[in-house]
Amino acid sequence: MSERIGTVPELRSAYRSGATTPVDQVERVLAGLAGRDGGPVWISTVPAAELRARAEELTRRHDPAALPLYGIPFAVKDNIDVAGMVTTAGCPDFGYRAAKDAPVVRRLRDAGALLVGKTNLDQFATGLTGSRSPYGSGESVFGGGLVSGGSSSGSAVAVAAGQVSFALGTDTAGSGRVPAALNGIVGLKPTRGLLSTAGVVPACRSLDCVSVFTTEVAGAVDVLHAARGVSPADPWGRALPARRASADVPATLRLGVPRPEDLDFFGDEGQADRFAVGVRRLTALVADALSVPLDDYFAAGDLLYQGPWVAERLVALGDFVRAHPGSVLPVTRAVLETGRRYDAVDAFRGQHRLRELRARVDRRWQEIDVLVVPTVGTTFTLDEIAEDPIGRNAVLGRYTQFANLLDLAAVTVPNGFTEGGRPASLTLIGPAFSDLTLARLAAALTTATEPTPVDAHPAGTGTVAAAVPGGGPVPGPAPAELLIAVVGRHLAGESRNGELTGRGATLVGAARTAPLYRLYRMDTPDDEGLPGLVRAAPTGPPGLPIDVELWRLPTSAVGALLAGVPAPLSLGWVRLHDGRDVLGFLCEAYAVGPQVEDISATGGWRAWRRAARR
Repeated sequence: MSERIGTVPELRSAYRSGATTPVDQVERVLAGLAGRDGGPVWISTVPAAELRARAEELTRRHDPAALPLYGIPFAVKDNIDVAGMVTTAGCPDFGYRAAKDAPVVRRLRDAGALLVGKTNLDQFATGLTGSRSPYGSGESVFGGGLVSGGSSSGSAVAVAAGQVSFALGTDTAGSGRVPAALNGIVGLKPTRGLLSTAGVVPACRSLDCVSVFTTEVAGAVDVLHAARGVSPADPWGRALPARRASADVPATLRLGVPRPEDLDFFGDEGQADRFAVGVRRLTALVADALSVPLDDYFAAGDLLYQGPWVAERLVALGDFVRAHPGSVLPVTRAVLETGRRYDAVDAFRGQHRLRELRARVDRRWQEIDVLVVPTVGTTFTLDEIAEDPIGRNAVLGRYTQFANLLDLAAVTVPNGFTEGGRPASLTLIGPAFSDLTLARLAAALTTATEPTPVDAHPAGTGTVAAAVPGGGPVPGPAPAELLIAVVGRHLAGESRNGELTGRGATLVGAARTAPLYRLYRMDTPDDEGLPGLVRAAPTGPPGLPIDVELWRLPTSAVGALLAGVPAPLSLGWVRLHDGRDVLGFLCEAYAVGPQVEDISATGGWRAWRRAARR
């Protein structure tokens, strides 16, 4: 079983301290790719010898401090050109061998990043589900048949699974945000033109942009800085204005929150609750929060697939689809063929309508600085998407497909989990070139402590939806609570999770430990195994970051919980990746002798379970 690749900040620190080298990391990468080439995540990978040679060159010839992305492994979506590799855009018969790197890829390689390979996608970047590929349908890292999201499915899963530190996707209607939401990672959709789209197979050329996936906001910003730049080959490119080169402080920002009547979670109360909690966290970080109508945003988004912009997809692909209809998946062909319904009059009518909507939205930015929306209103399984591939794809794009039409920047961040264990997410949106301000607020949000809503009304009629302006009563003060890190059978959906929920615990979200721990699986009579988190000894194997969940537990319930914890487990202080110390389940070192299986390399209990099932 392979080890997770570190994040951009983790690897940068490790390289500069001498704790590891690109040569070491490449061996970890290759171990993680073993047997996976051509699967649902990867379409093609760089030959092992070539990857090792590049790592050796970096180690031998370059100072880790001299290159901003020195030795950082990354992937690119397979509609982006890489010199010498075939670009398929998710259609084997369309494939061609690229003569040179796309400018965005070349800039990253020049910055020291190590290209690992090219990832799966919804064919021709047409779809938001990850299920429209002849190379296989993507499944979320959270399992359960949950779709991975698309079209940048492979890129998001490669990052979320720890196979690479970052990945490039593209985003026309939400393809850089929906997969991030469904895999619990960060998705940065820059202002159109900041990252060159030269060398990218077009979906809608006037709307396309290259996106970035990471597990943390800081790494996404590092990649953005290294990759951005205007290319002579790209007529759509734009430079970042000097006045936008620094980020506004979150405490000065005015937050726009959708009116309750504009929010549709398609019957998913768990996602509605998580959005309300996320809004509560955001409002604690900003200067003010205002209620904002979304009708103009939705009207603009409807133009993408119910207006002439769908015809733009035929500019690059129409001849191929006509000549090779059998090479295109039926659902992809159905979407593309709708573009033939529109003529030049429709195109100008659509442009005029969009201009009216953009003018109204632009005026909104005089009142607010950032808009928050759910990334997706609900989630679907692969089976559910198969039942209605076009209709449910549209549901996933409800809060994403207007952004590029309205020339907006966006960043998507995790927002915990629903009670049913599905990932939730928020997207922060701002006007063009607000990228760094959005990222700064997103970073503050991902490190903020989550408040627990408590009904201030004795009758118990209030809900967390009260966090949305106009949505009901304002919650009262939270009771005394503790944050608990859980690592194994107390995770959401696991066999002992009821010991938390039965005592009033609420899920805050996913996190990772600092790279100080080892995770072991101890045998149990029921054969399920008992995970034990142990702080790494100075003389033993080095510590690694381990996935945990954070739960908020009333202090009055801690004693009863502790009384039911079997030896060799106990509650102790666990250091998180962001430097916080929280109470968590630890295992005494005496219980993890040589006979006990060390599963640290998988990165967590759920990851080990997935690997063990293969």
